[in-house]
Amino acid sequence: MLVLTRKVGEQILIGDDIVITVLDSRGDGIRIGIDAPRGVKIQREEVLRAVMEANLAAASADAEGADALKALLQSGAVVSTEEPGTTPDASQ
Repeated sequence: MLVLTRKVGEQILIGDDIVITVLDSRGDGIRIGIDAPRGVKIQREEVLRAVMEANLAAASADAEGADALKALLQSGAVVSTEEPGTTPDASQ
């Protein structure tokens, strides 16, 4: 990891087309601006981590539902698609 000290207004160049500018310094944080081509993804690490955790939770919930459905089908339980109060039409 490269560690640099920059003052407000100073820039860091990454490759030929990415420029990071220190915009402001406030207490224990700084504001930076990033100028990069449209095709370059720029994401905050904590947001990316939260999305990954949400995706894992959703995938886990789907697996639990699939397991419950599999157990229901294996138990021989019949799931009716008929509306209550109707009888199946034997002519079909």
